[in-house]
Amino acid sequence: MGSNDFITLFFLVAAVLIFLQLRSVLGRRTGNEKPPRDLYTPRDAAGPETPDGGKVVTLPRRDPAAEEEDRFAAIDTFAPAGTPLNDSLREMNKIDASFNPKEFVNGARMAYEMIVTAFADGDRKTLKNLLSREVYDGFDTAISEREARGEKVKSTFVGIEKADIKSVEVKDSEAQITMRIVSQLISATYDKDDKLVDGDAENVAEVNDLWTFARDTRSRDPNWKLVATESEHE
Repeated sequence: MGSNDFITLFFLVAAVLIFLQLRSVLGRRTGNEKPPRDLYTPRDAAGPETPDGGKVVTLPRRDPAAEEEDRFAAIDTFAPAGTPLNDSLREMNKIDASFNPKEFVNGARMAYEMIVTAFADGDRKTLKNLLSREVYDGFDTAISEREARGEKVKSTFVGIEKADIKSVEVKDSEAQITMRIVSQLISATYDKDDKLVDGDAENVAEVNDLWTFARDTRSRDPNWKLVATESEHE
């Protein structure tokens, strides 16, 4: 046997002996061991002892009313509790637990910009995904009439100054949310000879709209579609 083999065998035997010693010490019970303590459970939360000396921990039950209030926390932050808007938003959340008013408003703002821009560009594909059939037909007719006259729109979307939920209504399974949106837009319409026929190519105009979005709460499709538009004159 070479010297290297002898050294390897020596360390192997030593390792086995050490393992057996550790096992004899660590595996021995003295009868004085204490059960492991759950550092996250208060002492007074422990219940009666089990036959083996352990403790039965009774978990506190959640108050259903508290759970409901937690569920409405995002709504109470958005609209003061006790107001008609808060009440209607709570009813909406009871039908659709995933509904969050702040997230809805953010999505509506993005949809508004996309729809206004797509209408100006005559982008029917984008409009079809965001509008109900009735509203799309109206937009499509307006675009077709504009195209027939040879007109084109040059538009710049400046931004949304304000976007507020005005009302929430649930009819059967359809939820409808009407928003008041104040936007700033530069829009000018030119005829086939590039002559300005409507709007202003330089000045920013303030636009006040009432837009109603809707979705079927029974559907797996989470997307809302525009179902009604109205200009608001202050």
